[in-house]
Amino acid sequence: MLPQDTLANVLYVDLSRRRHRTERREDLFRKNLGGAGAAAQLLAENCPEGTDPFSPDNPIILATGPLCGLFPLASKTVAMFKSPHTGNLGESHAGGRSSVALRMAGYGAVVITGANEKPGYLAVHGDKVHFRDARALWGMGSLFTAGRVIRENEPGPGLRSIMRIGRAGENLITYASVTTESYRHFGRLGLGAVFGSKRLKAVVLSGQRGLPVADLKGYRDLYEEIHRAAVESPAMKKYHDLGTPENVRPLNKLGGLPVRNLAAAGDERAEAISGERMAEGYLGRRLACTHCPVGCVHIAALREPYEREAYFYKTSMISYDYEPTYSMGSMLGVFQPEGLLKLLDAVEKVGLDSMSAGVALAWATEAFEKKLISVTETQGVILSWGDVPAYQLAIKHLVSRSNEFYTLLGRGVMAASGKYGGREYALAFGGNEMPGYHTGPGAHLGYLFGARHSHLDNAGYSADQKNLGKEPPPPEKLVSGLVAEEEWRQVLSSLVLCFFARGLYPPETVSRALECCGFDMNADQLKALGKDVLRTKYAFKVREGFDPRAESLPERIFQTPAPGGAIDRGYVERAISAYRKELGL
Repeated sequence: MLPQDTLANVLYVDLSRRRHRTERREDLFRKNLGGAGAAAQLLAENCPEGTDPFSPDNPIILATGPLCGLFPLASKTVAMFKSPHTGNLGESHAGGRSSVALRMAGYGAVVITGANEKPGYLAVHGDKVHFRDARALWGMGSLFTAGRVIRENEPGPGLRSIMRIGRAGENLITYASVTTESYRHFGRLGLGAVFGSKRLKAVVLSGQRGLPVADLKGYRDLYEEIHRAAVESPAMKKYHDLGTPENVRPLNKLGGLPVRNLAAAGDERAEAISGERMAEGYLGRRLACTHCPVGCVHIAALREPYEREAYFYKTSMISYDYEPTYSMGSMLGVFQPEGLLKLLDAVEKVGLDSMSAGVALAWATEAFEKKLISVTETQGVILSWGDVPAYQLAIKHLVSRSNEFYTLLGRGVMAASGKYGGREYALAFGGNEMPGYHTGPGAHLGYLFGARHSHLDNAGYSADQKNLGKEPPPPEKLVSGLVAEEEWRQVLSSLVLCFFARGLYPPETVSRALECCGFDMNADQLKALGKDVLRTKYAFKVREGFDPRAESLPERIFQTPAPGGAIDRGYVERAISAYRKELGL
């Protein structure tokens, strides 16, 4: 690490005492690089065992990495905290401008503890830290309005990042998200609720620090090499042209797209919400995260007429990605593009994780259909597949915690099904709601044992698709591959790189990039780091109550055939044993 690099600076903020200090942690960043590696260590240091996720002692850690601000697609910030949704490791990644803003402010990480006595927000402009009053912003109907007010009152346009919560976070919905800029999110595992518990409406970051490199010519040559590979890559072109919604059509054709709470794995109507059809009929603009030449963020323009006003229209700009399209679309039986966009807009404004929200509403719809709940629980809302106005109303009740039913639904499908039944079709893995891939055992095992219970932990869905039409590999071989992939992704998320760019950054390229930044790490050392970070995360999960021996897969995944046919229960049970052995659990 270069001596003048501010990456090693950690900003510690205590909201309760309204104090802050900066500590130089070269040991931390030299060993862990940054991002997930540094954040996992900071979480272990700053989160006392058994901490209530909603207590002031639960830290919020934001961390960037050595490649951020310097290399293409090194554009993510890692957030780490104790999750109120699962009770153990909370980790979420967001793009946008946050990572570069954090580095330019002069820090590699921020650790936020304590809680505001009254609603406030934190503004960090270089070495100036401000504790702002946010009472006028608390309770606003839309987090976009709050963001606009902050933009008008804080310096740094074009440089800053604004992370803020909506009413879901304020009301402690355990899968509330944090929106950064306007269209990127720390989506999963409830960071928004942790903000809310601290009465922290937003965090603003800006700065104008320089980022040093050790070898300027080597850096320029490597930057050009990676940039050219990114803009010429067929995979990157796919993300530019259609974005992640490109996945809808092939998954639907394959029979791996969850429909109506996974009662089916495909539907001919899904073509209407495919990436191709959305781009043809609704694409308004594309956006890119800072330092990314791809522009995978697709924004739809939804034009709606005003009531009683002829020829007057409201145009809303709404981001749509694959996972929200699955969770608020096919999972709910919503196959009308405008209906899908209205639901995406509804969860965006209040700051809900669209994935958990969609799965929760899908479980509730099936529970209503099977008469486990009635209009008494739903406050008069008749939940039925594809009924967009009913879902819009249910989202309002959920965020407001209108009664016991909606309060439990705001804690996820495990909490709601524990009270009302329907556990066999409550689609959660380790307490976190299902991602949008029903491709086979690799996907579901990856959700169950991934550190974040996410499809992005280990790409189990990709392993399933590679094995289609072949004799299934021995369970031990499948598990070994999933664990190896997750270990390598710890390196990428310590750098911090967008996982879409993983093919552009093999170990040798990563080593060369790090050398430009003053780090000396070969491929073997990088792989060892990945193993260490994953085990650090798992140590925290187990310490905080995650019991891998008590975890099981939802019954529904065995009932609905995947692309390779029905998932074999015996195969999965052997793989679960292999997973526990592989991770030393």
